[in-house]
Amino acid sequence: MNILGIGNAIIDVLCKVPDEFLTKNSLTKSTMKLVDEEEFKKLLSSLKIEETISGGSVANSIVGLAQLNNDVGFIGKVNDDEFGKKYENGLINEKVKYLYEKKEEKIPTGSCLILITPDSERTMCTFLGTAGKINDTDIKKEHIQNAEIIFLEGYLWDEGEPKKAFDKAIMHSKKTAMSLSDLFCVNRHKPHFLELVKNQLNIIFANEQEILSLIDTNNFQEAISFSKQMKKNIIITRGEKGAISIDHDKITEVNAQSNLKIKDLTGAGDLFAAGYLHGVINNSDAKECLIKGTELSSKIIQKIGARI
Repeated sequence: MNILGIGNAIIDVLCKVPDEFLTKNSLTKSTMKLVDEEEFKKLLSSLKIEETISGGSVANSIVGLAQLNNDVGFIGKVNDDEFGKKYENGLINEKVKYLYEKKEEKIPTGSCLILITPDSERTMCTFLGTAGKINDTDIKKEHIQNAEIIFLEGYLWDEGEPKKAFDKAIMHSKKTAMSLSDLFCVNRHKPHFLELVKNQLNIIFANEQEILSLIDTNNFQEAISFSKQMKKNIIITRGEKGAISIDHDKITEVNAQSNLKIKDLTGAGDLFAAGYLHGVINNSDAKECLIKGTELSSKIIQKIGARI
């Protein structure tokens, strides 16, 4: 197998709603709110489901890699419930090997209710469910050893059980890549993420805000110096300023694509990582990897959702 992703298994549940629905339920348009099971069910009870998509950050990347004809798999924890079955089938239909054996859990499958208003804006209510309860017994050593690269997400990292899952995956992997995922994740887990970057990961994806926060600086040149010192492959996306990779002390940059009709930024970072890792797997040079990442992220932001 080329790449095995391990991440939050979150099923996206897409529903169209009028603006009044947001007002009535005290939701702020275009934001993401974490909700409990009760609130999730209450919101969903009066809605018609338009579509369900097997989502989560690394899962989106893995589907992107599958669409580029790579041999990929995914491990993410779901319950053996209706959404869990839909999640598994959704990935299998995208030619992703789903390597988690689902069973009955006390907590339902994680889900993200995506409310689409007539202006195409998306308002998200996320119930993490059993996704964040992944532990080391959910991950089989042979699956890790069979993959050329393991791809992890910062969203999943947490003290306790998820950390054990991370440790097991890293210990048995040939090469480990990870996305720092989100500024909130970096700030919450800074010492742990720094330790991972310094001592355990081979390939690191971050946006400019995340890498600056990780090393407590506002100076991008300091981020470059830090990345060189790490002697890893650190890839930083910079929005309109393009993207840069620092592989040991070799720096490569590409520009962002221009004149894009941006519709939805969901999945931009996920698909950038897919394009870049596609390049790595196929022995492309750093420039080609960055170009492929930029190409995929540029495609995805010009359509709704996180599927090319």
